[in-house]
Amino acid sequence: MTGTTASPNVVVVVMDTARMVDVDPETAPTVADLAASGTGYERAFTSAPWTLPSHASLFTGTYTVDHGAHGDHTLLDDRLRTLAEAFRDEGYATAGTSNNTWVTEEFGLARGFETFHRTWQRVQTDADLGELRHVLGTRQKLETFVSHLFDGNPLANAVNAVCDQLRFDGDDGANRTVQWIERWLDGVDEPFFLFANFIEPHLQYRPPRAFAERFLPDGWSYEEAMALPQEPREYDAGLFDLTDAEFEVLRGLYRAEIAYLDARIDELRRALVSADKWEDTVFVVVGDHGENVGEHDFLGHQYCVYDTLLRVPLVISGGPFAGRGWTDRLVQVLDLAPTLLDVAGIDDPAAREQFDGRARSFHPESDEPPRAHVFAEYVRPQPSIETLEARFGDLPPELYRYDRSIRTVRTDEYKFIAHSDGAEELYRVSDDPGETRNLVDARPERAASLRSVLEERLGAFGDVSNVDGDGDAVSMTAATQNRLRDLGYL
Repeated sequence: MTGTTASPNVVVVVMDTARMVDVDPETAPTVADLAASGTGYERAFTSAPWTLPSHASLFTGTYTVDHGAHGDHTLLDDRLRTLAEAFRDEGYATAGTSNNTWVTEEFGLARGFETFHRTWQRVQTDADLGELRHVLGTRQKLETFVSHLFDGNPLANAVNAVCDQLRFDGDDGANRTVQWIERWLDGVDEPFFLFANFIEPHLQYRPPRAFAERFLPDGWSYEEAMALPQEPREYDAGLFDLTDAEFEVLRGLYRAEIAYLDARIDELRRALVSADKWEDTVFVVVGDHGENVGEHDFLGHQYCVYDTLLRVPLVISGGPFAGRGWTDRLVQVLDLAPTLLDVAGIDDPAAREQFDGRARSFHPESDEPPRAHVFAEYVRPQPSIETLEARFGDLPPELYRYDRSIRTVRTDEYKFIAHSDGAEELYRVSDDPGETRNLVDARPERAASLRSVLEERLGAFGDVSNVDGDGDAVSMTAATQNRLRDLGYL
């Protein structure tokens, strides 16, 4: 079905690194209110546990095996239609704003947006002086700044370089994002498709003091909490360890980040109301992936596909989703692509052909059957084990077992995980949501059944699409590499 003939505004807000278990009424009253007045999906699952492939799936309605953007090939090529292209070609104004370095033109994720704003740049320019943050010493910083000052507009570069050294009261760009959207809305008359990535819940967790103190365990001060090490790759390499009590502190900081972001989402909602756009808007809040904060012995969101990384918040307000409340329907984040085209009444045969057998609309008037299975892939470690060796030297022996690809299929009751090294896991998630008891040997028939479903949908390991077939990654600028290193990806 292609929806109604109306052309509502569509806003997609990504809570980067937000896992469903921590997006609750205490941390996220705005999201809870949107669910109460709209529709909330208790069992929504992303198709990849980190930003680049999960956003590529969101934008194309396809799995990583189809779109080919992953750790060894960091580009969403132009073979597939994106949501922004579909809306743009239907006459919508399209705009995107990102706080995550992966979600930019450099990696193919800005295609179709007539306007795309990188929030860390006060003045939008191709030159990025982010590497200044990694240069030690006043003289060295000055020399680096001068060497890049005339890469484009010198005044713009100077403004961006100064502002990039500052962090404003625990804000990772959410406040500036809302302000930019307010200005953008002021000049839009036609229906619009607006995308916004907010990165607050991502490591490092450094929420404003007032939010952090609401969630810290008793006996911990803000200063003590902020002094805890949080660099995920250093944790992987065994450079530090954390006690259970210290992980509880990090979980408090993580929940505080979600609470702070929820308050900014409320500001965005009020901005749409003030611009007289809210009543004509379908408003989506979704996570791109989750996070491990000590669960399964991980810090961050790499090297596994447990539900801590795959189960994410999804709430839709407005239009046909109004007044439906919470549902336990099984959905994938990539299902948003056909669903939102249905919301806007957009046909786009090329896009719908690529959705076929992958994404399925969950528009309330859709005649597509509910999902029985959801799938996810982790094609290559990011960063690779080789990268970790180059950075840290000797690594803990157990870290080498993560040098593999992973695929998973999940139903209401069971979850099956296959590793490219032959290891397998089976969990009855209906009564073991923490995925702590591997039943693969105890229930071989169930494992075999789900293995067959997984192989039918995603194929064999290694069957991942790449535009050029050589698996090369995008050649990144030094500033991009430094930003991704800050986020724990390199």
